[in-house]
Amino acid sequence: MWIILGVIFILLMILIIVLRRMGGGNFPWAQFYAKGRESGFSMKEIHLLRKVAVENRLENPTSLFWSIKQLDRSIRGTIMKFRNEGTYSEEINVRFIGKLYDFRRRVELNLPKYKLGLKTSRKIATHQKIKLNLPGAGTYTASVVENLRKYLAISYPEGPVLPEGFDWKGQDINVGFWRGDDAGYVFDSTVLEDFSEKNYSILHISHSDNIVRSQKRSSVRIDVNRPAQLYLLKNVAETTEVEEKSSGLRCRLIDISEGGAALVIGGKAKVGISIKLQFTLDPYKIRMAGTVRGVSFNPKKNQSVLHLQAAPLHPIVRNQLLSYVYNIFGEREQRTGRSRVTNY
Repeated sequence: MWIILGVIFILLMILIIVLRRMGGGNFPWAQFYAKGRESGFSMKEIHLLRKVAVENRLENPTSLFWSIKQLDRSIRGTIMKFRNEGTYSEEINVRFIGKLYDFRRRVELNLPKYKLGLKTSRKIATHQKIKLNLPGAGTYTASVVENLRKYLAISYPEGPVLPEGFDWKGQDINVGFWRGDDAGYVFDSTVLEDFSEKNYSILHISHSDNIVRSQKRSSVRIDVNRPAQLYLLKNVAETTEVEEKSSGLRCRLIDISEGGAALVIGGKAKVGISIKLQFTLDPYKIRMAGTVRGVSFNPKKNQSVLHLQAAPLHPIVRNQLLSYVYNIFGEREQRTGRSRVTNY
């Protein structure tokens, strides 16, 4: 018995010495490893993350599993370490940085602001962009002008041409919208008033206390205002990471995420086409290919907003893009883009 206790004591002392040499101090690292495994990291990755926590002198290393601020600081420190060692482009390190970004996204999307949903149309914000589906006619775009107790006042819908003398009043419609930092919603409504003949370009539509949260967004995106080059593809599989030397169709990015982008082009476009985008997010040159999943055409401006679902990015390109999205190195001023989430 005494021999067994002695062996256990010696093993514990060895473990304590090893932990201290690795930066253990008095912190309960067993708890850190347990939390890391629970979060989906391998033991090797947790060990490296632990070294990152020690190198960044985090008072509470487990904060890496819930604090965005500490995660960003540690991601920055990890990237700088790999760059200084000249190992940034090594596959194992690229994969580890990508794992950190995956975890950072999960931590952010678990914040309460992303989980609280709407239950009623009475909570829709002013200026919210919406889409109206009019049976037999098509889809129209509008925005909320005012949200009042008895109805929603919306801008006059833009979309397919309607028959002369058409009156929106009394029409049953389906309303859909994406709510920033949240998800997509749909609800049924009825047009209560059409003021187009009274020189007021608005409609009043009925409220609904039965709105449906249709699709939760899954990746963080930011608003941008960047020029880009667009290239048509026969299919997404044909694209490569090689930079295009010829000039493509000029367009402008209005938001970006690891899963896709929204961009404005002149003229009309079709859903389902395959395209490649080439643009710069200082200091990174990004090439993204994918399929257009949605198009909103503005006939007055003769412009279309394309919603691109991207094919998986090269791991290094993905990490560069996410560095910009999360502003890890201050690549963009905070005031230039508001982060939100998307289903791209």
